[in-house]
Amino acid sequence: MRKISRKSFITDCEGPLTLNDNAFEVAEKFIPEGGKFFKILSKYDDCLVEANHPGYHAGDTLKLIAPFFKAYDVNNQDLINYSRKNVNLVYGADNTLNYVKDKVHSFIVSTSYGQYIQALCDNTHFPYDNTVHTHLDLDNIPINEKDKQELKIFHDDILKLNPQDIDQFHKLDQIFFDKLPKMDIYDLVKTVDTVGGEGKRQAVKRILKREDLPANNLMYMGDSITDVEPLEFAKKNGGLAIAFNGNSYAIEAADIAIISDNTIVTSLLVDLHARYDNDYVREFVQRYSEKGHAEAFFIMLNDEELVVKFDKEYQRKTLPLIEIITDENREYLIQESMKMRQSIRGTDIGGLG
Repeated sequence: MRKISRKSFITDCEGPLTLNDNAFEVAEKFIPEGGKFFKILSKYDDCLVEANHPGYHAGDTLKLIAPFFKAYDVNNQDLINYSRKNVNLVYGADNTLNYVKDKVHSFIVSTSYGQYIQALCDNTHFPYDNTVHTHLDLDNIPINEKDKQELKIFHDDILKLNPQDIDQFHKLDQIFFDKLPKMDIYDLVKTVDTVGGEGKRQAVKRILKREDLPANNLMYMGDSITDVEPLEFAKKNGGLAIAFNGNSYAIEAADIAIISDNTIVTSLLVDLHARYDNDYVREFVQRYSEKGHAEAFFIMLNDEELVVKFDKEYQRKTLPLIEIITDENREYLIQESMKMRQSIRGTDIGGLG
């Protein structure tokens, strides 16, 4: 087998690879008015992160919502069955995953529940052992009837809140930081170690240490608030920090933005990453954005088959944006990226933090 380089590619799942927000989707499926319910908790999550709430990390929405799955009798098999039937890939993601794992040391670090990541790996044949994700076991901890009824009251109270009026969120503080910790079902919350924000940064550091890979050879790709810390880690250590259809949080933290409906762009950058240093990748991005893809490809790329595939994909479509993020173009990139997010993922999912 060909020896791959000592470069690493670590990517988030939802956004760069899939169109899903699995936690939103399973909430919508199994909890009454679950989509609205999840969006309120997601906005609350953003507010807690921005306020640096002690002990709280981006993505802990998945921890907060876990007891409500129990209240509505959801079990592990329900999540597995639903996830297997509902993995929606960004166009080209299956090819990209197969391509990159033969080029560089490739990993998925995701806030998503393990049941969904297993479904993704089964679908794409990406090695499950090369993933880090949020562990949720709904079957191990029982729920008593008193807790179940109280959670349903909390559920109804939460649905009455306006997610745009953050002044109401003190009511959520009472639920999640006062009342819930006193309930027996809180034992379930304590078992959910979400891989988001700082959790993702620590996961990236563990992977690099375990595989003996240098941090300056890291390419990290993310799209949301849960990717801010690993994107900043990549930048700080001289690696490549890339926002793929990122929201404002991701683009603020990254140094390269990709706006595309097709992951072949990811394959192109990983090919360059595998062959050359980071300055070379940045030079390609600069040349692509300033002089057009034809000249950039002619001068910079070596995988002719990949270039042909790119040209074929974009014969009749607007070319993807690939740009170095600067103070001058940041707001423009955020606007264009949010348009793409909502175009390919839908307004509900595309608008989540």
